[in-house]
Amino acid sequence: MSILFSPVTIRSLTFRNRLWVSPMCMYSAIDGVVQEWHHTHLAQFASGGAGLIVAEATAVVPEGRISPRDAGLWNDEQRDAWTPIVDAIHARGAAAGIQLAHAGRKASTWWPWAAERGSVPEADGGWTTTAPSAIAFDGFAEPTALDADGIEAVVEGFASAARRALDAGFDVLEVHGAHGYLLHQFLSPLSNRREDEYGGSLENRARLLLRVVDSIRAVAGDGVPLFVRISATDHAEGGFSPDEAATVGEWAAARGADLIDVSSGGLVAHQQISVFPGYQVPLAETVRQGGRIPVSAVGLITAAAQAEQVLAEGSADAVFAGREWLRDPHFALRAAHELGADIAWPPQYERAHWR
Repeated sequence: MSILFSPVTIRSLTFRNRLWVSPMCMYSAIDGVVQEWHHTHLAQFASGGAGLIVAEATAVVPEGRISPRDAGLWNDEQRDAWTPIVDAIHARGAAAGIQLAHAGRKASTWWPWAAERGSVPEADGGWTTTAPSAIAFDGFAEPTALDADGIEAVVEGFASAARRALDAGFDVLEVHGAHGYLLHQFLSPLSNRREDEYGGSLENRARLLLRVVDSIRAVAGDGVPLFVRISATDHAEGGFSPDEAATVGEWAAARGADLIDVSSGGLVAHQQISVFPGYQVPLAETVRQGGRIPVSAVGLITAAAQAEQVLAEGSADAVFAGREWLRDPHFALRAAHELGADIAWPPQYERAHWR
């Protein structure tokens, strides 16, 4: 029996399998409102057999967007635009999740296919960014260090966005604490030089992330799964480390997080990453601590047998993939076919099931 295509239950939700779609930014929203592109983009993965589809990094406040074209959940118009997308995912048998995010000093940037690079000027729709300390990401504008009121506004922004996400019908909430965005900026000593209760020791650097977990768990109640994505290493000397990530994962789990979504990097431009198939799986294994903390693995996982092996070896409890879903929106159906897993196919696709 395939582990990849076995169901898994987290709190009140049972996922039909453990092959999931990572959040991937589309840079196609208007004033934070998702469009028809998002509907087609996400629904196709449900038809393709995904167990869970996590929608892209969605800003909890306007200044938290990575770019002016990013999705948001700070108002009800944005919430209402998500509802039919969630309904379409559910109608095709998959669970729907959303990644709640604040980009911090990496906000207000140009989208990938823009002619320009770096920070977007205010005249072109950009804004002043915020961060734990007034330290710019290489090539970006210098941010403003958050004061006490600013930190409270961040926590409230995550909680309010979580409530809207639940009202839109999402089943899973994920906190984005990775890839060099705001919560990761607080975690890493390379970007956090604060001297108050949010800087210095690991406990202090993790304080904002854990407060966000607390605030979302209070909104979500006992039944809703809550994930936290972290970068388990900065791939840079003096940065956030895998051992620290394991400790933070344990703290987050004690505060109500159900799964740590383990990724890496994104904090500094001088990172040095050795990239190969499954290169982040050992990090997931470290955070998992021999099965004490549920985790997912992600990062160049592109084949059915490879994903199955990650689970069979006990490195993770679920597998996220990104680019492979973009190449093949029916990745799960293909993977099940290759592994000989007998899963339900959409009746419209049954002719491709076994032959």
